[in-house]
Amino acid sequence: MKLLTGNDLKSGAVTWWTGNGWSVHVEDAVDVGEHGEAVLHAEEGARRVNAPYIIDAVETDEGPRPAHIKDRVRALGPTVRPDLTLKPADPLAGDWVI
Repeated sequence: MKLLTGNDLKSGAVTWWTGNGWSVHVEDAVDVGEHGEAVLHAEEGARRVNAPYIIDAVETDEGPRPAHIKDRVRALGPTVRPDLTLKPADPLAGDWVI
């Protein structure tokens, strides 16, 4: 499984490609598979995200999860303070799609 991630140009928030937009929740991410490079170049050209890149991921019961620890921290938040992690139901996390 491959995911496309980047940072929102306005806020700097970590974002995930949903198939038709960007979300701050990794649970909304879709597998870009063999089309990842094309989507990456289109979105980079549209200037909606900064430095998008493709990562390896695995499907879990909670949705897609990045395979590498660096991207897991980007997706879910700090590893030393679970109370600070981004949760889908957290109203402070924002339910907005970029």
